[in-house]
Amino acid sequence: MERAFWFSGSGGGELRPVTLPPLGDGEVLVRTLCSGVSRGTETLVFRGEVPASQRAAMRAPFQEGDFPGPVKYGYLNVGVVERGPEDLVGQVVFCLYPHQTRYVVPASAVTPVPHGVPPERAILAGTIETAVNAVWDAAPKLGDRIAVVGAGMVGSSVAKLLAGFPATRVQLIDVDPERAKVAEALGVEFSTPEDALGDCDLVVHASASEAGLARSLELLAPEGEVIELSWYGDRRISVPLGENFHSRRLTIRGSQVGMVSPARRTNRSYRDRLALALQILSDPVFSVLVSGECRFHELPDVLGRLAANEPGTLCLRVTYQMEDTR
Repeated sequence: MERAFWFSGSGGGELRPVTLPPLGDGEVLVRTLCSGVSRGTETLVFRGEVPASQRAAMRAPFQEGDFPGPVKYGYLNVGVVERGPEDLVGQVVFCLYPHQTRYVVPASAVTPVPHGVPPERAILAGTIETAVNAVWDAAPKLGDRIAVVGAGMVGSSVAKLLAGFPATRVQLIDVDPERAKVAEALGVEFSTPEDALGDCDLVVHASASEAGLARSLELLAPEGEVIELSWYGDRRISVPLGENFHSRRLTIRGSQVGMVSPARRTNRSYRDRLALALQILSDPVFSVLVSGECRFHELPDVLGRLAANEPGTLCLRVTYQMEDTR
């Protein structure tokens, strides 16, 4: 019997039995090898904090149930195709599927993981895809002075990608000085908010905090721009638009992975963007973003600790064994 993790929507979760549908033409049966917990979004779902106005927009591709819950939710899944089209059988694939031992989806919903990218790192594909979209939205220019505020999964990924642009100055900023180790592994300069370099042409905000957004605005040069990546759930956030916000002609612009950036929408599809993210993950340095691991049967307890703001974890990797189907 297969099993899936369901969020209660009120600060809890449980493993439920699943009966798989018969395999149809053009479909694949995938056995999950590992899945990833996107901490920011999934802990909001765990606590039941998805705003009513955003419940349709926040639906995952293979979600079951409705917010606030119970709901089967998740989108970082790597598995091996056990049955389906001959060219896919035996391949390791990424799919935007929740935490479940086995599942059936259309073959078009899975993307083969390139050789050289281990399944344990491929769970980051959705995170890197978000970072790619953010960089497309940000459109950095040669020699830009850039700050990324918030050294979580997404912020750290964005900083790594931006640091590859010629002659740019990139700082990754976080209130937790321990995140300096992550920045060092990624080859990116680190700073705490109080010591961050200002006069930035561009700031990417990914801390999901009011203080982080305020500091992002403070770091901008005149006519600079903040790309807002944070998602706050149902929290109301105060934005300091007084003082010199208008006189310095500052800009705040949202970026969200649900749509391909307008800068690339005419010539890049969702599949193109995901394939690019998996290609980027051939660099083993991104493994530093996976900083915790648990077994599938431990997920209800571990997610509870993450939702209570247990420090230190970036991406939590969930591993699956044959006994998880019992």
